Amino acid sequence: MKTTDKVWCITGCSTGLGRELAKQVLEAGGRVVMTARNTQTLDALQARHPERACSLKLDLTDGASIVAAAEAARQAFGHIDVLVNNAGYGYVAAIEEGEDVEIRRQFETNVFGLFALTRHVLADMRARRSGHILNLSSIGGLVAFGATGYYHATKFAVEGFSEALAAEVAPLGIKVTIVEPSGFRTDWAGRSIIESKTVIEDYAGTAGARRKATRDASGKQRGDPARAAQAMRTVVGMAAPPLRLLLGNDAYRLAMARLDTQRKAFEDVRELACGADFPEQ
Repeated sequence: MKTTDKVWCITGCSTGLGRELAKQVLEAGGRVVMTARNTQTLDALQARHPERACSLKLDLTDGASIVAAAEAARQAFGHIDVLVNNAGYGYVAAIEEGEDVEIRRQFETNVFGLFALTRHVLADMRARRSGHILNLSSIGGLVAFGATGYYHATKFAVEGFSEALAAEVAPLGIKVTIVEPSGFRTDWAGRSIIESKTVIEDYAGTAGARRKATRDASGKQRGDPARAAQAMRTVVGMAAPPLRLLLGNDAYRLAMARLDTQRKAFEDVRELACGADFPEQ
């Protein structure tokens, strides 16, 4: 099946990678269920492709909204071939500066909402023995930095969830790809990001410095959303898509450096690690 023959469901289409991906799929002749908390942001795409676009309201922090959107998405075109769990946002705070309400809200959106929507879409894919799920993680799902610890925690959760999911559904004809972008010119570091109101001076040189660097980088990131969307479309067209798709030179560089440092760290404590078993008889 060509990618243009597939039915896509993409969350978080109001801006950024989700919107660019929806736009490209529609322009190529595909059918797309687009979701956003505010569907007015989708009106232009809907009007341009009235027969192949369906816009739905989805609040990933609301269980009833997730159930309703999943059912409406299936009804729109009969089934879903590709689910892209793209919706999510960043939260900037040193760990001690984290605010409980914001931390929980981030996990509801980035983690629990993604989990729930995936579960609701899986039954149909399992029955059809076909489907592809793309979960948007981040290079921050592999490598962590100060000031975005809670965001990293959500993406590390998505990584583990996706690996387990891939193992479970592969025999059922369903594919899973974890998408790991570095910095792209979207609203992630600008309008969409949340910063803690609590600021502790002792972290000025660590989390505070990165908080400022994140703001300053907004709009200057190396990543091109159009090229990222094209890469995702390419992966969906593969007969054997990868479990992981790094996006951006920075993502590739950081991921490879992580492999090197992690291997050395494991080797440095090999005797301690292997000595924790019962002695061999």
